[in-house]
Amino acid sequence: MMPGVIGRLYRGDINIDFVGKRKIWYGLSAFLLIVSIAGLIINQGLNLGVEFRGGSVFDFARTPTSTVETVRATVGDAGVHQIIVQEAGTANWRVTTESLSTAEVTKVQKAISTEFGVAENQVSSQVIGATWGGEVSEKAVYGLIVFMIAIMAYLTFAFEWQMALAAIVALLHDLVITAGVYAWSGFEVTPATMLGFLTILGYSLYDAVVVFDMIKEVTGKLGTSAKMTYTQAANNALSHTLIRSLNTSLVAILPVAAILFIGTTLLGAGTLKDLSLALFVGMLVGTYSSICVATPILVSLKEREPQWQALARRVAQREASEAKQATAKSPAKAKKEPVGAAKDKPKK
Repeated sequence: MMPGVIGRLYRGDINIDFVGKRKIWYGLSAFLLIVSIAGLIINQGLNLGVEFRGGSVFDFARTPTSTVETVRATVGDAGVHQIIVQEAGTANWRVTTESLSTAEVTKVQKAISTEFGVAENQVSSQVIGATWGGEVSEKAVYGLIVFMIAIMAYLTFAFEWQMALAAIVALLHDLVITAGVYAWSGFEVTPATMLGFLTILGYSLYDAVVVFDMIKEVTGKLGTSAKMTYTQAANNALSHTLIRSLNTSLVAILPVAAILFIGTTLLGAGTLKDLSLALFVGMLVGTYSSICVATPILVSLKEREPQWQALARRVAQREASEAKQATAKSPAKAKKEPVGAAKDKPKK
């Protein structure tokens, strides 16, 4: 049963009414966006890494007695308040705190040395200012704005302004939901995470362009005598690109999932975790949005145009006329007399 269905999907023989179920997709997307925004509000934004907010970082080797809890307690006893303890690779601890003075840094180093038996000169420390992170954030926002404008211009030139607008909405949809996952999970946002976010933009856009290109090809053949509406043609195009989109997403997601779930748990690779989570969530949401968000928005915009409204009316009239003719040609069933209707009443 399943191989037959998959084969029909590959050949494009199955038309799934994605656009007709747009209210379901809009409702699901609205729910995901509300949850994501709520996470950003409740958790007071994202958990920015030390590279963005500034602070002090300590690195030292693990010992048999050191755990996340004991390391946090030891650093806290030294008078530090904001403490984030992470595994750095397979053999080290990385402790991030608020910005500390030289005397406070020395106090923390001595506390770690005393508690875990690590030589004081082997507890490395560095102080990172928030200036660099602020500059990176500002440049990232400017870069995002320029990217959006460039994409709008390109898609408007290569396709249509409706496609450009639908693609931008899908991009923002993907970014907000990915940011919401980071807000709720508490994962730290680092420069590697920013790279993941930028990769999401390119991937989501690629998927949307593949779908839009097929829609443009199919709808470009529609004329005044066409037998299907713009909505039906868009659904037909989606059915032909569905397997391609799913295959592309699966091939891309599998290695990312391996990095996220295997590399970070077994190898303790923090940087890989920061990058792979953004990619994993972004690819999943990007595949969904290109099919269930961008395309329904495009169809909603195109259905407002007079030529497609006129075509929809002609198709509806033709279908009604064909249905009427089919009904007239079918033989009328003879009405049967009710049993006992022709019998005489019994004589008295």
